[in-house]
Amino acid sequence: MFTGIIQAVGEVAAIEQTGGDVKLRIKTGALPLEDVHLGDSIATNGVCLTVTELPGDGYWADVSTETLSLTSLKSIVVGSAVNLEKSLTPTTALGGHLVSGHVDGLGRVVGLTRDARSWRVSIEAPADLARYIAQKGSICVDGTSLTVNAVEGARFELNIIPQTWEETVFSGYALGTEVNLEVDVIARYLERLLQSGVAPTASSITVETLKNAGYHSD
Repeated sequence: MFTGIIQAVGEVAAIEQTGGDVKLRIKTGALPLEDVHLGDSIATNGVCLTVTELPGDGYWADVSTETLSLTSLKSIVVGSAVNLEKSLTPTTALGGHLVSGHVDGLGRVVGLTRDARSWRVSIEAPADLARYIAQKGSICVDGTSLTVNAVEGARFELNIIPQTWEETVFSGYALGTEVNLEVDVIARYLERLLQSGVAPTASSITVETLKNAGYHSD
């Protein structure tokens, strides 16, 4: 799990084709690696990747054909900048929101407008993800936890403050840029609960139902 607070911007140093999938070497720049071990996870532009080698100035990771087909990693090249975040620990401050690193779909930048010192960024999401995106709700874009300013159909708008613009890959966005999207996991669980047809109501919660659910008062 991650928080969506980007810790550093890394750079793709090498891409090795390995029979359909690829191996990526990422230089991590300012991201400290003293506490990173083989098998640990690092969110790379919002994609949870497993560290397979630690050459000293970064890490190697395998990227499956499934991940390549569903994320923007299929389009990166040597020299591409990537957002980086190490997986959270029990002592990590939750400055953003809970993020799994499992990309739900690809969005496309359709608007970039200056607003004082900030930028307004409009993104068009896949139609099947639009129902999970709500005004003032959370969304993860290329691994960055952000608040949705406005929603219109499948398009949503973000306000990117100077700090976020300068310290993430947002500064490299242009119209048409593809971005990894992960919707708020709570929205997905809520939909699943409603689909089950057993959403509880106040009148349905009794001592008997609590006992059946495993609650006991002594």
